[in-house]
Amino acid sequence: MAFYKEKYDAIVVGGALAGMAAALTLANKGKSVLVLERHNLPGGLTTSFVRGGTEMEATLHEMMSIGPEEAPFKIRTFLEEMGVKVNWLRVPEAYRLVVPKEKIDITLHAGFSGSTQNNVYVPGDYVAAKEIDKQYPGTFSEVNRLLNLCTAVFNAVNYLSINHMSKAQMLLKFPEFVKTCGYSTDEVFATFNLPSEVIDILKAYWIYVGSPTSELPFTIYAVLMADYLGGGSYVAKEFSHELSVRMVEACRAKGVQYEYCQDVDKILVKNGHVYGVRTKRGDEIHADYVACSAYPNRCYGNMIEPKSEVPPIAFKSANFRKMGVTCTSVVLTLDKSPEELNIKDYSVFSSETDMDLDAHWKNLHTKGPYNYLTTICLNYANPSCVPEGQTSLSITTLPLPSAYMDVKPNEYHALKRKVARSMIETVSKHLGVNLFDHILEVEVEMPHTIAHYTSNYLGGIYGYQHDMEDHIVARLQMSDDENYIKGLSFCGAHAISGDGMSPCITNGRKAAKILLDQMSEEGR
Repeated sequence: MAFYKEKYDAIVVGGALAGMAAALTLANKGKSVLVLERHNLPGGLTTSFVRGGTEMEATLHEMMSIGPEEAPFKIRTFLEEMGVKVNWLRVPEAYRLVVPKEKIDITLHAGFSGSTQNNVYVPGDYVAAKEIDKQYPGTFSEVNRLLNLCTAVFNAVNYLSINHMSKAQMLLKFPEFVKTCGYSTDEVFATFNLPSEVIDILKAYWIYVGSPTSELPFTIYAVLMADYLGGGSYVAKEFSHELSVRMVEACRAKGVQYEYCQDVDKILVKNGHVYGVRTKRGDEIHADYVACSAYPNRCYGNMIEPKSEVPPIAFKSANFRKMGVTCTSVVLTLDKSPEELNIKDYSVFSSETDMDLDAHWKNLHTKGPYNYLTTICLNYANPSCVPEGQTSLSITTLPLPSAYMDVKPNEYHALKRKVARSMIETVSKHLGVNLFDHILEVEVEMPHTIAHYTSNYLGGIYGYQHDMEDHIVARLQMSDDENYIKGLSFCGAHAISGDGMSPCITNGRKAAKILLDQMSEEGR
């Protein structure tokens, strides 16, 4: 009995969030789809693990664009339309920022007085603007004006990611987007009359996009802030693995063939068009369309067969882009409740120096000790995440892959312990509690962990850096011109949107749309 069909409409390489979103979108249009996943579990980085009988969240700190059940945002809407039911829990606050050297200690919450209509935010007064004004009186108007500008840009990007418009049409429909899209975040901030402390507070999320605000396009910043401070964020009650499993179930319900432990070695191309893949096991499987989760660097460099089918411009395009951040994270289960350990918040950004983001960026090019940390206490979003009387805590920073390129095998474990110890010591100092005395379980995720588990290029988690040389606006405008091989599209954090799990789902949908458009053009 043949394991695979003679031919599929499309093959998806990689069964993480983007790959499954692509598969669902294709199958929803009646296409026969095969997903090939190299692991024995779905979801890629969207996973969890069990230690000492307790499940520990590996990566999902929060997801954007979910929204409440009665007024869903675009990701929840898509998932539910595809039959993916997840028990979402609202994260209690946006973040707390603690910068002792600048005497900053403030907690911001999501929410605004506007409304959402068909995944479009209608501007209003932001809760965060009022909270900032309470500590820094007289700033409400300017902070709220900035956040409403972010809202306008957010709406524009959501629309433009799936619709083509001329520049003249964009100027008429989305003037705020057009006026700001050529500027960095710092350049736009300079047009607002705000104290330096307030600007630092509003920059706290910079770590999640992997570029300092001096280099970060305002477009990216605006999308991030509108989503986090407008709609708020969510986690899955049964950890990120719940999302992955529910997506697999939905794929299979739509007729998608999802196969584990199948590592794709080659994407087969003839006369500039895909015609199938070959697995490392030696299976040659045919399809005229492939959505690939592997980074373009790896795909064009090692996977296309024959290599002569890769146009020189494809190599140049992939190598031009700078790799974004990877991840170093310490995941802990502690033997006391958060209250007993002086842990009062779900999400805390802390800086050991001032909020000089360019200096922090240089620090992330090293092996530590790291000055900017994100601490997440899952208990406050999901009280049942650990047994009563225990705490689930993760401490994370996002260094650059280049910092770890010269680590030798015999140095790895000592470095891993050194980095983890430093991060735990730093958070212990802030809490006034020695966390080492309370550890039941500890896991340390390093860039090498990411690279090994996912085979992501250089252990990347957020794809390519969004900077002024490689702008999301240019990516959107040029996306059709970058389909260098017919029948091949890319899905994953390295695709157009990048930066997080919700954008990965968007990238998967975009990859499927590219293939569906090509199928239509070619009469398939």
